[in-house]
Amino acid sequence: MQLTNTYKIAFVVLGVLVALGVGAYVYQFIGGLGVTGMSNGTSWGLYIASFMFFVGLSAGGLIVASSASIFHVAEYKKVALPAIIVSLICICIAGAFVLIDLGGIVRILNLFASPNFISPLLWDICVITTYLVINLIYLYFMTSKKPGAKDKVAIVSRFALPVAILVHSVTAWIFGLQIAREGWYSTIMAPLFVASAMDSGLALLLLGLLWMNRAKVFATSKKLIANLAGLLAVCIAVDGYMVGCEVLTMAYPGTEHGMAVFGEMVSGATAPFFWIEVIVGVIIPFTILVFAKNRRRTGLVALACAGVVVGVFCKRIWLLFTSFIYPNVSGAPGLISGSSSTRGVFGMDGWAVASSYMPTLPEILIVVGMIALGILAFLILSKLLLTYNPAQAEADDAACVCEVEVTKQPSAL
Repeated sequence: MQLTNTYKIAFVVLGVLVALGVGAYVYQFIGGLGVTGMSNGTSWGLYIASFMFFVGLSAGGLIVASSASIFHVAEYKKVALPAIIVSLICICIAGAFVLIDLGGIVRILNLFASPNFISPLLWDICVITTYLVINLIYLYFMTSKKPGAKDKVAIVSRFALPVAILVHSVTAWIFGLQIAREGWYSTIMAPLFVASAMDSGLALLLLGLLWMNRAKVFATSKKLIANLAGLLAVCIAVDGYMVGCEVLTMAYPGTEHGMAVFGEMVSGATAPFFWIEVIVGVIIPFTILVFAKNRRRTGLVALACAGVVVGVFCKRIWLLFTSFIYPNVSGAPGLISGSSSTRGVFGMDGWAVASSYMPTLPEILIVVGMIALGILAFLILSKLLLTYNPAQAEADDAACVCEVEVTKQPSAL
């Protein structure tokens, strides 16, 4: 595998970021989760938000790949391998964030020692493990040169599609089944997660395809890029509709706590993330991609895709943290913060009736390091497994031009 100077520089920068992340994790492992901004009031932080985000990115990629095989969409089959690579990397990062959030990886042994079969957390671990195995099997058959390997892709796809939908649904149920948190307790939480997985995963795949075109790693025709961008516009519209339904449910006069959560979401501490998600992640990308001429301009497609990815990450932030602002605790003295860094900020002797959270430097370095590791893995796998074939992409674009010219011819009638 020959590397250009740009690749070498990227590898060095990404390697440094990964090393900083490893160092930060060692520091957290020694000092415990107390070195983070999390506490008893806000027991989930940036790690779980990133976990939710990367599960969605992964599910979106596998849904595109498996749908192409199941529904015999020949055009989408051409990008199935890049989609599987993206999906595999993202689910590995998502799983790693869960282990990091445990504080000590050895605590995962408690899952086997005393499993709680009615816990959505256990369901999620099981379905993520299944999902990872399916990704690996899918990748093996797609890259295998053995006779009949390609035929087995269709069989794997029939399992991959429902599992890809289920993996994000179960992640949503971790939150949606907690009746104690009115900002999470929702019957449409699973469809909301699946919709955001579709648009964010597809947006990330498009960004990857555009970069691989530019770097001459894997060629994708402009016709197929425009086709996928049109599908992304539909997914954005569905996602925006789901968010609107959720906001209306919380905003409609009902419980006092539910309306308080809605108020915080639109005008409180998490309001910037909510409005970024709505404007940058839904309105602007949809406005760009709803027009066919814009979908043929790679610069605008890349801008819209980047907006979707950023917007969905912001959605994970406001969805997770808004419900932590008002702990369901009444009476004095409240709940103990559980963190020495916040002791004395609220109440007396660390007791608090409100929750606050801000990611610390170790948390940020670990998250950045994990993202850098994912990009590094993508660069390596794309170089090893993908083949640059611009002739096919040019032929597809030429055929598309011919089709357009034929439709412009005046009718004999």
